[in-house]
Amino acid sequence: MRKQRDQPRPTAADDDAADDLPPPSRDPDEIDQLIARHGADIVCAALTPALTPDRIARIDAVLAARLGSIVTVVEDVYEPHNGGAVIRSTEALGLQELHVIEPGVRFQAARGITRGCHRWIDLHRWPSARPCLDALHARGFQVLATSPAATTTLDEIDVSRPCAIVFGNEHAGLPATTIAACDGAIALPMWGFTQSFNLSVSAALVTSLLAARRRALLGAPGDLPEERRRHLRARWFALKIRGAAGIVERTVSSETRSDVAPGPQPRDNS
Repeated sequence: MRKQRDQPRPTAADDDAADDLPPPSRDPDEIDQLIARHGADIVCAALTPALTPDRIARIDAVLAARLGSIVTVVEDVYEPHNGGAVIRSTEALGLQELHVIEPGVRFQAARGITRGCHRWIDLHRWPSARPCLDALHARGFQVLATSPAATTTLDEIDVSRPCAIVFGNEHAGLPATTIAACDGAIALPMWGFTQSFNLSVSAALVTSLLAARRRALLGAPGDLPEERRRHLRARWFALKIRGAAGIVERTVSSETRSDVAPGPQPRDNS
C-alpha cells in the first residue's frame, strides 16, 4: 500500500541503525546444527533444567498458536521503521514466516522496534519477486497482491487454502510485474479522506483479519506440522539460554559415558 509522503531511501551508512538480520541465504546456524546432530527431543531434555516452568509453558503456548498457512511478503521496503514494524506484527500475530524481496536496497529493521523478535520467525530473503512467488506457489499457497485499484476485498479471500499476501514499498507500491505474477489482487476498504494506509499498518490489518478467519476455519489457534513444532521448540529453548550448545553437548556426553561404563567386575578368589 502506498504512503502519503515520499521518504528518502536509506544509504549504506543507515545500516548502523538496523538490526542484524540474517543474510539473504544462510547455512544452518549453530542451533540448527545442534538439533540436526542430536534431535529436537534430546536438545529440549538437556535444556529443560535451565528454564523455568513458566518459560517452558509460554514457549509451548506460543507454538500451539503458530500459523504457517498465512504468510506476509514485502517487496522493496526501504524504510527501517516500517521494516521493523512488519517483523514485529508478523511475530505478534503468531505467523511463522515473513518473506522479503530485495530487488534494490537491503531490507532493514530499526533497532528498538523489532526488540529481537525476528529470531522467533522464519525470515526468508529473495533477490527478486519471481523466485519467491514460485516457491510459495510450489508449496500450495495462493498468492495475492495488494493494490488500491483492486476490487476484491479481504472478506472474499478463500482462507481454506494457505495464503500469502504481498505488499509493496512505501512510495510506489508493487510493480506491475509482481501483481501480474500473483493469483489476484486485493484492496483494503477505507472510509475516510486518506487514500492509503502506512505499509506496516496495511500489513498488520490484512494479516490480523486473515489469521483470525483462518483460525476460525481450522477450529484451532495454530497449524504447524508436528515435526516443525518440535524443531522450533528445541530452537526456542536454545535461544533463551546462554551457552546452550555447550550444555547439550556436555549432557549428551555424560549420558553416553554412563551408558557405556563397565559394571562391577567379579572378584577372582582363586
